[in-house]
Order: sequence, then C-alpha cells, then structure tokens
Amino acid sequence: METHRRKSHLLRTLASSRIPFIDRFTKVGPNGLGFHTTAEEVTKSLDLKDKTILVTGANSGLGLETVRVLSLRGATVIGLARTTEKAESISSISNQQFIPLMCDLSEPGLIAQCADHVIRKGIEIDSIICNAGIMALPKLQQKYGVELQFLTNHIGHFMLVSLLQKTLSKEARITVVSSSAHSVFSYPDGIQFNNFSGKKKYNPHKAYGHSKLANLLFANELARRFESTSQTANAVHPGVIRTNLLRHYNPVLKHGSVVLEKLFFKNVRQGAATQVYVSTHPDLQGASGEYYSNCNLKEPSKHGKDQLMAKKLWDFSEKIMTKISTGDDWKD
Repeated sequence: METHRRKSHLLRTLASSRIPFIDRFTKVGPNGLGFHTTAEEVTKSLDLKDKTILVTGANSGLGLETVRVLSLRGATVIGLARTTEKAESISSISNQQFIPLMCDLSEPGLIAQCADHVIRKGIEIDSIICNAGIMALPKLQQKYGVELQFLTNHIGHFMLVSLLQKTLSKEARITVVSSSAHSVFSYPDGIQFNNFSGKKKYNPHKAYGHSKLANLLFANELARRFESTSQTANAVHPGVIRTNLLRHYNPVLKHGSVVLEKLFFKNVRQGAATQVYVSTHPDLQGASGEYYSNCNLKEPSKHGKDQLMAKKLWDFSEKIMTKISTGDDWKD
C-alpha cells in the first residue's frame, strides 16, 4: 500500500499541473482516461465473474448504468432501491446473477433489515458503491430530526456500510460517491456539527454540498480505519450529469440545465465511469483515502482533507445512527 501512496502522490502532482480549464473537459489524465471515458471502456478488459458488488440507488441514473456494466462484465450485483418494485425492475438489464433488495436509506429500520438479509444469506461482498442520493430539496425536509439530504446521502450509507463490515472480503473496496459540490456549495467552515437538523438558514444547494462533504470525509476516515487491513475506501466525483437528481429543481433551472448539458454535462455512461473504475480496476488495488474525478486523482477541498473533522463526523454519525435506530429524533 505504501508503494501505491507514492504513485498516487506523483499522479496527483501531474493532474494538478494541468491548469487550463479546457483540459478538464477535453483532455485525458495521466492514466489515459478522462472526461469522455465511459464505464464500459474502463472495464473492457475485466472479468468480474468472481466478484460480488453492492450498489445503492441502483434503479436509475448512474446506479442503473453501474449495474448494467458490472453485470456485463460478469459480476454478481446486489442492487438496492427505495422500494421492492424499483429494485426488481432492474433485473431486466442484468445478464448475470442479480439480487434486488429494498433499502430506503432514510429509514434506519429498513437499512438494518437489508443488511441482515445479506448477512443471513452468507454473502461475501467485494465492493460497495455508495451511489444513491437526493439533491437540492427546495424546502427543508427532515426525518428523525435530521435534514433529509444529510440523512439519506451520508447517515444512511454510514449505517449500511457499518452493518455490512462483517460481510466484506479481505480486499473489499468501498467507493463513496461525493461531488465537487463538497467544495462549491458547502459551508465555509465545513461540517455543521450544531445544525444536522438543517433548521439554521436552510439552503438547498448548501445542504446538498454539506452531505457531499460528509461523503468524502466518511470515505477518508473509513480508509484510515482500514489501514491495518487490505480493505480500501475512496470517494469520487462523477461529474455533472443530467439524472433524476434534478427532479427537485424548479422548471426554470431544469430548462437552463438542458442548454448547459451539451457544454458541460456528462451523459450517464460517462458519469458512471469513475465509480466503476475505482471499484473494480486492478490498477487501483491498494489505493485508499483518495478522491477521484474523471477516473484520475483529484485534489479535494481544504475541508475534504481535514482528518480531525473526519474523525469528529464519524463520532457524531455513530451517535446519530444509535439515536435514530431506536425511533427517536436527533436533537442538535
């Protein structure tokens, strides 16, 4: 793993030296992959027949494309969706063994049921892709006293991964889908430890960025806790993609996004590439605690590298998980 850390530092230095804005969209990175690379392309030489990979938010957008490509390469895929019907609807695109499971990441009881099902079946998981997410809810919504984006995007995944740790294979990979929003839209001082309820000056985009910063810090702290093992954890930015995440945007922004799409948005096949690459590619065996975009290393924000903030968030996440698992509301 130390060898990979030295290699990662070199690649990050090379990537950060590519300053011109246009390079982010038209050029490839040091590994030959880039903005336009698709999930099929990053896996074209891979045989995943001996791998079992769990994907959250598997019924649409990036999740659905991720399931399709992993199945194409022979993996057994456990596809999670908010309802049984949505999970079972994915089966039609999978040519290999597919296990549909219902898991609403805003409901701790359902997360526990899902994890228990996997454990009771004796399934060994080689990779978890924490892909599910909701974005920019126009008005403050809460469950169990927690702002809904933070609850679904971070706490739900934190709980799921925590409960499934005993099922992980020796060299399992955890890939957490974060976003550049962790820097662009988050709060100036990082995680709001006194405002998990979201009540203080709610802003849809800042709340989303807040949850994405939490995703990144979760992956970083998990990687630190994996250091004595061969298991790894990384975070990714998939790019800006027109998916169902935009379902909560107002009509004007939706119309504007159509205009911008051709210039700056990835399609779903391109958007799924980074999470599939990080979760499966042999070149990244041993890579941990990193942040990837366009299938290459990317430097996160200052808060995204804050180890003390990551540790503090982990401790608070455990407290929130314990509290809401009993049916009680979290109190800031």
